[in-house]
Amino acid sequence: MSATIGGFDFQGRARKEMIHEDFEPDFPIQVTTETQSFTAPPIDKSIKDLRTLLWSSIDNVDSRDLDQIEWAERLPNDEIRIFVGIADVDAIVKKDSATDTHAQRNATSVYTGGPVFPMLPERLSTGLTSLGRNQDRYAIIVDFIIAKDGAVRHADVCAAAVRNQAPLNYDQVGKWLRGQDGGPSECAANPALCEQLHIQDEAGRRLKQFRKERGALTLGGVETVPLVADNEVRGFGIIEENPARNIIESFMIAANVAMAEFLRRHNAFCLRRVVRTPKRWDRIQEIAAKFGVHLPAQPDPRPLGDFLAQRRQVDPQGFPEISLAVLKSLGPGEYIVEHPGVEQQGHFGLAVSDYTHSTAPNRRYADLIVQRLLKAVLAGKGQPFAGAVLTQLAAHCTDREAAARHVERFMKKVAAALLLRSQIGHVFDAIVTGVTPKGTFARLLNVPGEGRVLRGERGLDVGDPVRVHLLSVDPNQGFIDLAADGGMTH
Repeated sequence: MSATIGGFDFQGRARKEMIHEDFEPDFPIQVTTETQSFTAPPIDKSIKDLRTLLWSSIDNVDSRDLDQIEWAERLPNDEIRIFVGIADVDAIVKKDSATDTHAQRNATSVYTGGPVFPMLPERLSTGLTSLGRNQDRYAIIVDFIIAKDGAVRHADVCAAAVRNQAPLNYDQVGKWLRGQDGGPSECAANPALCEQLHIQDEAGRRLKQFRKERGALTLGGVETVPLVADNEVRGFGIIEENPARNIIESFMIAANVAMAEFLRRHNAFCLRRVVRTPKRWDRIQEIAAKFGVHLPAQPDPRPLGDFLAQRRQVDPQGFPEISLAVLKSLGPGEYIVEHPGVEQQGHFGLAVSDYTHSTAPNRRYADLIVQRLLKAVLAGKGQPFAGAVLTQLAAHCTDREAAARHVERFMKKVAAALLLRSQIGHVFDAIVTGVTPKGTFARLLNVPGEGRVLRGERGLDVGDPVRVHLLSVDPNQGFIDLAADGGMTH
């Protein structure tokens, strides 16, 4: 039971929205009973043993569902070798078990800023299948070598035993790499870990620069999340880019590319992650034209990436607005099946031809599917899924990911509406985020809330800056009503 604090039950509203989006927020008794019977399997002496390596992880400060760990070493010729260890969730959660069936049903963890609705029970996701500190675990290892120019020269995949020696978080590592106070205490006590993080930072920068030169888009900037304590919204936290986040982003992209390439080389099915041709390239062209940049008639990530990089350098304060407008115009990604011998299209925004999701099997069912495809190859077994079944699962994972985004966005609106209750009539700077038959929507820039423009919306399009005033809010419905017609002011 969740208590009602300050007149609004945030946790209860999140659960209601989960049900509305056709999730099952509670684990059935069969899953709870089955999960209680699970134990960590003993480490098989025949498997490759990498437990003595100085593995570390970098994640959010409150994350306990640790899906991946990293290790690095310098090689001759100024190359860097990277190991990414991915939790072997399939070692415990067997295909078609009650736990697996429920995980497939929801297909993703959902994070609302308040309650978290995990895909797997916490006894697994934060325990037996998490790469926690000093825990012996099975993992899938993606092994790749980064050349001086950032190209991945070699990549391979294997299974191994691992042990995470240093669970770190983005804020601490980011500050430490920037030479600021508040870095991880583990670094002060362990010079070898310091060297590890420096090597990983250099590797991440090489990978990012290499992607940028080939047209990867410079999206991002500032992200906000509701801060909820004791079921009450206290404000919004800001997630900013930092060197630690770049390490993990770059390593995960490289690992996911390597995984897709490995499955293709071995003539196996692959669940690919793609962003197709942008749905609103015409709108992206219009946005660029406002700054004197003419993009080609056909969608091309390289000139778009150059435009975004230029805007980020010229106007870092205004860049999040441009980034958001372009992101909305690109459209969402989706899962598709790549059959053996049939090459599918790549990922437009990342400028890579091969890409999958494989590095978060505790949080995304698509990653668990890919893990099973991979383990079948490593074991020399047949395909674990029929092609038709895999196609259905791909569509289901795409659908559930969209539903999760709806829940998370809705609860952001709920949180923002709660915080804006006392500011009816105030004027805000905003950016148009959507123009649909259902209405025109804009996101406030100083207070992270998105609402519907009920007046003055004629002629507005995605990416347009606009000044709006707040007409009303309804936290229970997640409604924030705005006007762009110069009405009330404060």
